[in-house]
Formats: sequence, C-alpha cells, structure tokens
Amino acid sequence: MRTFYNRSLAGLLLVLCLGSPAALSAAQHTNVILIMTDDQGGWDYGFLGNKILNTPNLDKMAAGGARMSRFYVSPVCTPTRANLMTGRYNYRTRAIDTYIGRAMLEPEEVTIAEVLKPAGYRTGIFGKWHLGDSYPMRPQDQGFQEVLVHRGGGIGQPSDPPEGAGKYTDPVLFHNGEKKQMKGYCTDIYFDHAMKFIEQNEADNRPTFIYLATNAPHGPFDDVPEGLREKYKAMDLKDAYGYTLNPKRKNEKLFDKTSRVFSMIENIDQNIGRLFARLKEIGAYDNTLVLFLNDNGPNGPRYVGPHQGAKGSVNEGGIRSPLLAHWPAQLTPGTVNGRIAAHYDIFPTILAATGVSKPEALKLDGKNILPLLKNEAENWPERALFLQWHRGDEPTPRTNAAVVTQNYKMTFSKPDVPGKLFQLSDDPGERQDLAQTKPAVAKRLTKQYDQWFADVSHTRPDNYAPPRIHVGNPKETTTVLTRQDWRYNGPKGKGWTRDARGVWLITVEEDGTYDLKVQFSKSQPPMQAELTMKVGNDLFHSVVPADQSEHVFKNVTLHKGDQTVDVKIVEGDVERGPMMVYLIQKSTGNPAQ
Repeated sequence: MRTFYNRSLAGLLLVLCLGSPAALSAAQHTNVILIMTDDQGGWDYGFLGNKILNTPNLDKMAAGGARMSRFYVSPVCTPTRANLMTGRYNYRTRAIDTYIGRAMLEPEEVTIAEVLKPAGYRTGIFGKWHLGDSYPMRPQDQGFQEVLVHRGGGIGQPSDPPEGAGKYTDPVLFHNGEKKQMKGYCTDIYFDHAMKFIEQNEADNRPTFIYLATNAPHGPFDDVPEGLREKYKAMDLKDAYGYTLNPKRKNEKLFDKTSRVFSMIENIDQNIGRLFARLKEIGAYDNTLVLFLNDNGPNGPRYVGPHQGAKGSVNEGGIRSPLLAHWPAQLTPGTVNGRIAAHYDIFPTILAATGVSKPEALKLDGKNILPLLKNEAENWPERALFLQWHRGDEPTPRTNAAVVTQNYKMTFSKPDVPGKLFQLSDDPGERQDLAQTKPAVAKRLTKQYDQWFADVSHTRPDNYAPPRIHVGNPKETTTVLTRQDWRYNGPKGKGWTRDARGVWLITVEEDGTYDLKVQFSKSQPPMQAELTMKVGNDLFHSVVPADQSEHVFKNVTLHKGDQTVDVKIVEGDVERGPMMVYLIQKSTGNPAQ
C-alpha cells in the first residue's frame, strides 16, 4: 500500500489569517513545472557566457532563483529521461538507448507522476516522452492524466504519423492517445497547453505537476521560427563554437545549422517568459517551483565553456546542464551551489518540495538536493555520480562511461583500455590524464565504477531484456508498431534506412480477432510487392499491386502469449521491412468457443 503525506497543509494554516483569497489559494499547494529541452547543450545560455545566443528570460530565471552549477545528465536523451522520471539509474529501468526497442521504460518502474497523482496532484506531460509509445509504456500508463506528445524520439523520425512527418509547424500530435492535427509551432503548442492546464487546475484549487519536454532544438532543422533564424543568419557566428573546433569546420553549412538551432532556443526562451507571465496572472507565481535543464550536450559543434565534448560523449560538454530552480516562496534569488548533482536527484527533490512521501518500497538512487538549492546543507556528504551510454542491445562495462566526484573525474572508453583521471578544477578541458601520477585515486574510482555497474546490471534477473508491447488491452485497442521499437533482424535491421528490417516483441493479452494493416514505402518505379507477415507461429501472405503501399489482413486471430511480429516486403530483388504495422482489435475471446 502506498501512503502519502502532504506537508503543504501546514502552509495553509499559516496564511488563514491573512484574509486574501489569492494568498489562500496559492498557499494550499505547491505546483511543480519541470522543463527540459532536447539537445540544447549545457552552455547555450547567455548567463553562462554565450555571447551570441539571446536568452533573456532564462537569464532572468537564473538570477531570480537558485542554480546548480555542476549538474550532470546522460550523454543522450532516453537515458536522461528514464533517470529523470524514476529517480533511478536508467540501467535499472531497461531504457538504455534511443531506438531499436531500447527506448522503452519497464512498466514496473514508478514515475514521479505515479507518486504525485495519488497525493492529489493533476499531472500533465507536454512534448517529448521517448520512453515507449505503446501500452503499457505510454505516459498515460505511467501516471500522467493530461498527455500531449509526439511519438518516438522526435518529430520527423520513423514513429511520426505519415501525414505529419517532419512538421514542427502544424504537427500531428497525440492528445490523451488520440491523433490530432495541431495548429502552430510545436514549442508554442506545448507551452500553450501546459499553461491552460495549470490555469484550470488553479481554478479548481488543485496542485499541478507539469513535465514540459520540448523536442526543440533537436533536428530536423528545416522548420524553425523563421524571423529568429534570419536574425541569427545575419550575425557573424564564427565565435559560436568551442576552442577545440577545427577552423576548417566553420563553414556556411555549419553556420546555417547553428542559426536554426539558436532560433529554436530563443523561441523556447520566449515561451519561458510567457509562462512566468501567466503564472503571475493566475496567482501561482510565488508557489510554483519551476525547474529547467537540458537533456544532454549540444547536437553538433557549439560553445561549451572551457570544456570539450558534445551529445553522446562523457566529456563535460556532453553530460553537463545547468539546473535552474525558480520558487519565490522558498528560494533566495542568485543562489549558486557548486556541489555535484544529477538528473536522478530531481525525483526526490520534487517530493521534498511538495511534501509528498516516497512509497516505502521504492528504492531511489537520487538524493534530495533541495537543501543545496536553499544553501542550507551543512556537512554535505561526498558522493560519486555514474554516467554511461553507448549503442548496443545491452551495456558493456567501462565503455563510454564516467564516474564523477567533487574533485575528480574518471572516464572509460573501452573495456580493455585503462581509464583516464582528471581534476576538473585545474583541467576543465580534460587534457591531462592523472591516472599514473595519482594511482590510488584512479584505483578507487575504478573500483567504485565496477561496483556500480555490477549493481545496476543485476536489478532484475533478466535485467537488460527489452520490455514487450502489450496487444489486446482495453486501454489501447489499436497498437501501432513503428521502426522506433523494432528489434534486430539481419544486417540492415539496426537502422531506419528504407531497406532495413526488424521484428517486434509483443505480448497478446488474450485470444482475439484483429485486422492487421501494413504500411510500407514503394520502390521507384513502383512494382508488385510480395508481403509476408508472421505473428508467432501464424503466417499471413499477400501479393500487393504496384499502385498500393498498404495491405490489410482482415479478421485474423492472434493468440494469447508472447509473440514476435515479423513483416517482410519483397519487390524484385529488394527485401525490406514495413514503415508501420497496425494491430486493430475487433473482438476478444477464443473464436473457436
């Protein structure tokens, strides 16, 4: 049984005598808005020394609240999101990569929304989830009551609906599971809906938790705020990059991409300003904790302060983010704390801020850093942070990994290559390896890393087995299988190229009758296609005319149990997988009965 205790009632008693309805409403609860951008990079901010990018509202947020100046995230997005949502190392959660079925969160994991919701919070997500698109891994299956998201890792990726693929303006999004054509620019849409959500909750005197995760400034880059792009396109961008960038790489193609990224970031900043203005309008400004971070390093060469590295790297440039915390009722403006902290600390920190108790059986890896944000932490214990990511079906020890302490950092590139030791206070660019001159420190951090890897890799008996998509549950009567979640099958199965192939792992919850719709791309010129679909031991076959790019197997039976879905399209001498497969439930129960 889960039990919760909301300490915010004490605040209500304190203000009962104030006589102000607005003050009374605000004091009854603490709202939390967690904002995370996609591929922004840890130094794409004016307040951190970026002299080209314009971020006045984030600069104001940093000055008006508290900030962690040594905050760490994972090298890529899904691992960061799993850490953030669960307060646990992502290697415990089965969400270990960004595609091929490894960007799905184990349904047994408990998200922050699942803890706040029973305590009376209205929970909403707006933007990017990237932890599973199908039941039981969708955000609405994981504690979120209001959901407006795109599928997969981003707009423009293979999980996008065909009619909306790649559109940042007027995108096709999913509102509480229903596909909807939206109007406007995607980031503006997310903020608009988030502001309406908290406004309604304030009217109902309900506390709000919002996870506002933009897909900007992630690519594709052809659909960006055009006025802002023209502004940056007209600027001299030669100094928009770190000192390690080869001057030969500074060319018009790079400048054009940077101008587009910067326009997306400034648009986010403008929305931050709109959000704070709305919080003031509805009387929720003082008692709303707004947290802001980016999910990993920059998506290409950009300014990273005195460091090196970008997205995918465990160098500082790849795993650093500021953590901004704005909460006028509780945090002193201008507070900057230099202790190390990480994304998995957000979960327990939100619980501390809201007064909601952690479920007794839930084991978190993160620490409550609210005392650090309040500068009330005396004798803060030493700790080590662990970060790792690389491609593959399961992690390999000492591969693109880092262990970070307050004074030292140890990085590992390959299992058979000794780790490198750096003292970041003297060497922020990670240039001088101290492993030979400080062997005791290197040995200690290597041992800590090895112990950590062994621990997280044995969270479950089948720790790195991918979660299965469930089919036939009343909560999702049409299951869409996309290339985002397919698994290896053959030499071209790893990617999203047109001729790639893969299979899906599903669990059919009970026998039932389904229509199976297969969508695929056609060869040029179009030709007749031979379509074979296998679900478990059941095989379906059809010849599709040259003028058709989809086929429906009608009224077929799917059998209860774990199954593998394998679809093959053959056109001439080319064999490829489908773009999408729809499993449309018609009825349940054993047809033979």
